[in-house]
Amino acid sequence: MSKLTSLEVCAGAGGQALGLDHAGFDHVGLVEIDKHCCATLRHNRPKWNVLEADIRSVDGKSFHGIDLFAGGLPCPPFSVAGKQLGDRDERNLFGDALRIIAEAAPKMVLIENVRGFLDPVFAPYRDFLRSRLAEMGYIADWRLLNASDFGVPQLRPRVAIVAGLQQYWRHFRFPAPKASPASVGEVLFDLMAAEGWEGAADWARRANEVAPTIVGGSKKHGGPDLGPTRARAAWARLGVNGKTIGETAPAPGFADMPRLTPRMVARLQGFPDDWHFTGRKTQAYKQIGNAFPPPVAMALGAEIREAIIRGDMQSDLRMEVAAE
Repeated sequence: MSKLTSLEVCAGAGGQALGLDHAGFDHVGLVEIDKHCCATLRHNRPKWNVLEADIRSVDGKSFHGIDLFAGGLPCPPFSVAGKQLGDRDERNLFGDALRIIAEAAPKMVLIENVRGFLDPVFAPYRDFLRSRLAEMGYIADWRLLNASDFGVPQLRPRVAIVAGLQQYWRHFRFPAPKASPASVGEVLFDLMAAEGWEGAADWARRANEVAPTIVGGSKKHGGPDLGPTRARAAWARLGVNGKTIGETAPAPGFADMPRLTPRMVARLQGFPDDWHFTGRKTQAYKQIGNAFPPPVAMALGAEIREAIIRGDMQSDLRMEVAAE
C-alpha cells in the first residue's frame, strides 16, 4: 500500500512512530530532544529522518503539505504527579505544536496525552485548543483509550486528541476495541523462564491479569522502578517486585519475587522483541515506560489513514465532475 506522510514531534523511543509506520505512514521527520531516544530511533530505523532538536526550533513550513502531524507532548503539565499546572507549566508544548500545525498545514492531527488532560480543571484549556484549531480550519475531538482494548497487556489509559480538515474529519472514527489482551503471565512466561528458573510456570499462572499502567518517570524525577506505592502493590499481586528493574531473568534456584527486565516491560508496552532500546538499564526503562503503545498508535493511524484516503478520493471525484 502507498504510504502517507507524517511529521512527529516529541517522538520518544518510537512507540507512536512504529504504530503509525505499521498503519501506513512514512515519517518525513521525527523530532526528539532526548539523545538516548534519538539513538534508539536511529538504531532501529536508520533510514528515518530523526531530528535531535527542541520542537521550539522546528520550522513547520519546511514540512508544508504533510498528511499528518503527530506528537506525544509532555505529560507532566496535565498529570497528577506533575501538579497539573497545564498551560502554566514550562513543559507545556501545545503552543509550539499549534504553531507547527499552522505552518505545516497537515490534513489531520494526532496528539496523545495523559488521562488528566480530561480533568474538569482543564476544560477552559480544552476549549482554547478546540477554538485555536477551528481558526485554522480543523475540527477536533478527543477520546480516552485503554491500551488493553487493543491487545496490550496493561491498562494504560491515554487521551487521543485528533483533528482534521472538514473533508477528512467527516470520514474519521475513533477506533473501536479490537482485541482482548493476554495476561502478564501468558505474555512474559518465555522471557521469565529464559535463564532456567524452575518457578516460571507457577509464577505465570499467578500473574493471570493485565498489568497496571507502566510509568517511566520524568527527566527530573523517577527511576528504574514500576511506580509509586499503589502501583507496586498491584505488581506484587501479580508476583512481581516493582521496586527495581532487573538485568536478567531469574536463574535456577531463585526463590523470591522476580523483577521485570527492560525487555519484559517493552513487551508489556506492545513493542516487538526486535525493537532495541539503547543505553543502560535506567535510560532504556525510561524510554519504554514513557512510550505510547504501538498497537494503540496503529489503531488510531489506520482510522486516520482511511479518513485521509476517502477525503482525497471525494475531492478528486469532485474535481473530475467539475472538469466535465
